[in-house]
Amino acid sequence: MPPVPSRRLVVSAVSVAAAVVLAACASGGKTKPTTPAPLDRASASHVAQDDPAVIHFLNRATFGARPQDLDAVRRDGVAAFLDRQLHPERIDDGALETRLAGFETLNLSSKQIAEQYYQPAQDARRRRQMEAQAAAKAGNGTGAPAPAPKPADPPNTSDQALFRRERQVLLELSDQKMLRAVYGERQLQEVLVDFWFNHFNVFAGKGADRGLLTAYERDVIRPRVFGRFRDLLGATAESPAMLFFLDNWLSVDPNGPHPEAGGEGRKAGNTTMPGGRGRQPPAPRLPPPAFRLPPGRPAQPAAKPARRGLNENYARELMELHTLGVDGGYTQKDVVEVARCFTGWTIAQPRDGGDFRFDPRQHDPGQKVVLGHVIKAGGGREDGDRVLDILARDPHTAHFIASKLVRRFVADDPPPALVDRVARRFRETDGDLREVYRAIFLAPEFWSAQARGAKVKTPFEFVASALRVTGARMDDAAAAVQAVRTLGMPLYFCQPPTGYADRADAWVTTGALVSRMNFALALVDNRLPAVRVDLAALAGTPDLALARTQVLRQLLDNNASPVTLAVLDKASTVTQLVALALGAPEFQRR
Repeated sequence: MPPVPSRRLVVSAVSVAAAVVLAACASGGKTKPTTPAPLDRASASHVAQDDPAVIHFLNRATFGARPQDLDAVRRDGVAAFLDRQLHPERIDDGALETRLAGFETLNLSSKQIAEQYYQPAQDARRRRQMEAQAAAKAGNGTGAPAPAPKPADPPNTSDQALFRRERQVLLELSDQKMLRAVYGERQLQEVLVDFWFNHFNVFAGKGADRGLLTAYERDVIRPRVFGRFRDLLGATAESPAMLFFLDNWLSVDPNGPHPEAGGEGRKAGNTTMPGGRGRQPPAPRLPPPAFRLPPGRPAQPAAKPARRGLNENYARELMELHTLGVDGGYTQKDVVEVARCFTGWTIAQPRDGGDFRFDPRQHDPGQKVVLGHVIKAGGGREDGDRVLDILARDPHTAHFIASKLVRRFVADDPPPALVDRVARRFRETDGDLREVYRAIFLAPEFWSAQARGAKVKTPFEFVASALRVTGARMDDAAAAVQAVRTLGMPLYFCQPPTGYADRADAWVTTGALVSRMNFALALVDNRLPAVRVDLAALAGTPDLALARTQVLRQLLDNNASPVTLAVLDKASTVTQLVALALGAPEFQRR
């Protein structure tokens, strides 16, 4: 039996490794191989025979290069592997579907989720509140006003089951995201779903959005990541999740309603809701989101209640974050005009999982001018569609989307020449995203020495890649999801509409890197519930020196710096060796 390392040695190794990672991530930290020749589609197979190039490609197009992925690209070449990934319907993902088969909520509509999971729990809370108020009133025999009710007794078994069932929706949504990233064969699709959800971010902690996100990711984002940008943009604009998050469902013409337009609506300033159900009771208070912010990350201030009337939130974020970018040439006047175009785009009973509906009574029918384009008076829903057409085809949008995609797949500071070429491809193909991705993956800049190892993994990418390369068996994804949350990136709980940052400076701090090392130690020491790593299979031998060679090849691609090698030499067990490799700067980067 190998000697058990002292706690002092473990802590020392972690501290040294974290310092190495911090320095390496700040400086770029990798030995740079010879720059390959410019790549086009015809030469892709040739480049794919170079293992460093293949590993670089896999680290960007997947959540981590497994040995079987490397073998597949060696055998078929980059172009063939990329073509398969660009057409996920051609890839058998039956094993993943089997893993997901036991999840109850993933295929339910938002209405079913509301009826079966959220409303029963909300009804239980209201009942408990009323019981507490009645008890306080009954106990006051003096005729004086009843004191404030005391907190209700602990939930009974039935109520506890309802509250657990309520939490199940977001737990299953988070678990499936982790399982898809680790075990899915349609890897590029999962990478892009993560990218586009972040681009069109919706915060799960905002009221009814808890129950709307399952359909948002499944029906809006996932089916359109290989389609045209205009279609994806339009689907998000109509999504109840987005309408609720950015308050557009409350945006109405302040001069309305317009009875002559027909339809049912509400008067600005009262509580009559869309859908013709009359005056509604106040919405129940929702419980806090089921997560805790990691230490050191300040909570965002609570959002102010949305005011009825013209609401500019969606119009502003549509241009600043979804299409044109902050320097996209629009003015505050354009924001107001776009907001007017989207009045009446609302939701039929959002807390009941309602669908998108257009209410002509609440729409501003006047003429608008958006970015110099005149939208004639008398229009209806088509005013919003016209805005989406204008924005999707604006050159600023092509450049902004190209910049974000190149930042994700190439470098934190996107090469301007590549951004220009990708933006041109976006315009040439009318926003055909499949062709835009291809232009990035087959660009010389993607394959350059400067691009390799130039990106730092987000916490989600780090955890998923660690599970993939170690061949971890994960019977339950909860521990991995919790690890991502602890590392500062709770899934679906990014509050700002900007989404999580995709630059190294957002994730590289000493504390964050120590936390990553602690996760690596827990993973390889099999201390994560329902997650097991077969160290014997991973290392291939109990001999520490031989295991070091195997670990360097499989986890660090034989590309460790002298400083990293010196840290690995401090390991006294295979467990420490693998953990230190996962914490190395070379593994933090992709």
